[in-house]
Amino acid sequence: MTEETMRRLFKKWCEKLRVVPAWDVTLDLIDDENWRKTGDIRIDCDDRKAVVLLNIKNPRGANLEEVLVHELFHLKLYPLDQVTETLITECFEEDSPAQSFAMTQFMTSLEQTVEELAKCWLLEFGEDRELSFGRCRSMKSFEELYDGLKNLE
Repeated sequence: MTEETMRRLFKKWCEKLRVVPAWDVTLDLIDDENWRKTGDIRIDCDDRKAVVLLNIKNPRGANLEEVLVHELFHLKLYPLDQVTETLITECFEEDSPAQSFAMTQFMTSLEQTVEELAKCWLLEFGEDRELSFGRCRSMKSFEELYDGLKNLE
């Protein structure tokens, strides 16, 4: 995908998701093969500014429009994210198993929710509606998960 296309899609999705004009958001296209993530977002809540980062050098076969929408949903859900993280850190002893469990469960749920919202919006309004399966293809198969387990009988 060209830089021009990504910038056009960025503008489209910022408007469609009503990110702008409430936020000042910019897009940084990362052209560094050592950067391992496909996308990320940096948020300054106090100044209502955010930077969306997309890996254009090595995106691991991802649909970059899907990644873009995913990162913008992180911005939309950021207030809820911050409230929940604060509750977890205030309600559980620091570095305790309970705090670790709560944070892991929250982060997993957050990522699943953000991705589900991104997929729904992409399938309804996206230009490239093909979902990314890159991460899934690198995971162990269902059968491989059981390799080496002892038979309980």
